[in-house]
Amino acid sequence: MSPNPFRRVGRTGALLLGAALLAGCTQEQQNQIRRDIQNWTGTNGVLEVYAGGQVVKRFLKIDKLSTALGTSDSTPRSYRYGYGVLDENLNGQVDPGEKRVYFEVGDFNAYVFFENPR
Repeated sequence: MSPNPFRRVGRTGALLLGAALLAGCTQEQQNQIRRDIQNWTGTNGVLEVYAGGQVVKRFLKIDKLSTALGTSDSTPRSYRYGYGVLDENLNGQVDPGEKRVYFEVGDFNAYVFFENPR
């Protein structure tokens, strides 16, 4: 049985159409699309908060870190928020008893958000 040539052309056409649409977007629009896809698929993020050059708080299994927006004016606020497991003993893994919590970090905090390599 030979493969359906229309199915192949349809896939190729869809890919070319998607590439053409992305090429017509500004860099900021492309970045927003990438963030939306990443927000939809999620990440296994880690947030480390530093004070005095040392990690003082760590949150694990973060799906996304969001920027707060004003209720009436929709302008970005000076903090980020999300949900993650508080790593109470700072060992980099979720232990029994460690719970998922809501957190906020301000723009003036020293923090690093990254995808967990494990």
